[in-house]
Amino acid sequence: MLIGYARVSTPSQNLDRQIGALRSAGCDTVFREKASGKAVKNRPQLERAIDALGTGDILIVAEWDRATRSMGGINIMQRIAERGAAIKVLDKPHLDLTTPIGRGFLAFLSALAEDERGRIIQRAADGRSLARERGVKFGPKPKLSEHPQKGT
Repeated sequence: MLIGYARVSTPSQNLDRQIGALRSAGCDTVFREKASGKAVKNRPQLERAIDALGTGDILIVAEWDRATRSMGGINIMQRIAERGAAIKVLDKPHLDLTTPIGRGFLAFLSALAEDERGRIIQRAADGRSLARERGVKFGPKPKLSEHPQKGT
């Protein structure tokens, strides 16, 4: 059986492109979720997809970073292998995850994705810091006027 997994990071993003790719790949079932890519935890649909795998089944992901952006991807691959199943990543057709070289290459890609996530976080932090230097205020607007805030 071919089981698909599609994920986007925010509720406003659309899963259609990934679902189309998974359906074209022949997925019988597609698990979908809208959750941050920061961690593998708190992804109930990914868990359900893995739990649905039986011996000889294949979990298909349109893009590897939709499954994970960290070294947690190694744990995902191990759990799938323990079930007697495999994983196929559509945007990396040259990967054969049934071989040690394929698994090692995917581990390398996961490390690159984790590095990119760190770079995104750093760029965002740098942008916030520069904005603060320009006097930008973050957070909700105060409910009290300036006079009551000062306690006078």
